[in-house]
Amino acid sequence: MRVGSFVLAAQFPGQGQGEALHRAVRSAEVAEEAGLDTVWLAEHHFVPYGTCPSAVTLAALLLGRTRRIRVGTAVSVLPTVHPVALGEQAALLHVTSGGRFSLGVGRGGPWVDLEVFGTGLEAYEQGFPESLDLLMSWLREPAVAGGSERFGFREVAVVPRPSEALSGGESPEVVVACTSPSSVRMAAERGLPMLLGMHVGDEEKAEMVALWRTCALAAGYSPDDIAVAAASHVSAGVAQIADRRTDAVETLQKAMPGWLRQGLEAHVTVDDRTRSMRDPVAYTELLCGLHPVGTPRLCADRLAATSERTGITRFALLVEGSGDLAATEENVRRLGDEVLPRLR
Repeated sequence: MRVGSFVLAAQFPGQGQGEALHRAVRSAEVAEEAGLDTVWLAEHHFVPYGTCPSAVTLAALLLGRTRRIRVGTAVSVLPTVHPVALGEQAALLHVTSGGRFSLGVGRGGPWVDLEVFGTGLEAYEQGFPESLDLLMSWLREPAVAGGSERFGFREVAVVPRPSEALSGGESPEVVVACTSPSSVRMAAERGLPMLLGMHVGDEEKAEMVALWRTCALAAGYSPDDIAVAAASHVSAGVAQIADRRTDAVETLQKAMPGWLRQGLEAHVTVDDRTRSMRDPVAYTELLCGLHPVGTPRLCADRLAATSERTGITRFALLVEGSGDLAATEENVRRLGDEVLPRLR
């Protein structure tokens, strides 16, 4: 089982953006010290829900500051960038880090980001599969040409070519954020593992894994190939560790609703459509019920139960739910020192 942290660089009420980013960087450094497997970095624009606007940029910083831990994006928002530009960045991080970089990609939302970056609503609603295919071609081929109206360009060389730069000849790991049956099918048809969100529980995740396998088989992938890809599925969640479950729950219930309220309400849709946001208090309660929140033993049992029900063995756990730097560092250390040994 591989347990990692999920870092949003969340700006809690009363905090500055620099404070949020410093906590994000520090929590990643502590994650390596604590023996965690991966640090997953979220990406958001123009909202205090997350103050990191470029997950690949922050990943580059953290790869330079660490030596062992894997660093991944969860996710880089593909509709707001050119796939080749993102592919070049991913290849660069993959090569220079010795293969420690993972690229998570997703659709994001119908936010004003699409207007600011000039990609438009169609890139979100219709263009994700085409962008993903071009990205994957860039990461796997020696040269690529764009043959569509949206991405039309003459053949150019892939530099650096990730599959030639490392001794194993592998390309960067790519995972796809999946929130619906259509996104599950899209990932499965390309043989790519999924990143499943923290807002859904074990039963729904198990159903998505089963659908992914069915679609991958229908797409012609062998059972062996499917097993390899399925071993890289990632389940996102929340982790808060305390000597008593009530203390862990109280920590999150005090801090997270305020962050969720100001962060979620700050999202602006590109076409002014009405978007209903989750109730922050109810959402916090839901997360506390779904995920490893409590004593070290309870947290280990919760992760083991999720793995048994879904078959997923990789986790990305939000560790900054207290909003406090010292408490976040302690939470990460306890995750490594008291939870991981119970899973092994």
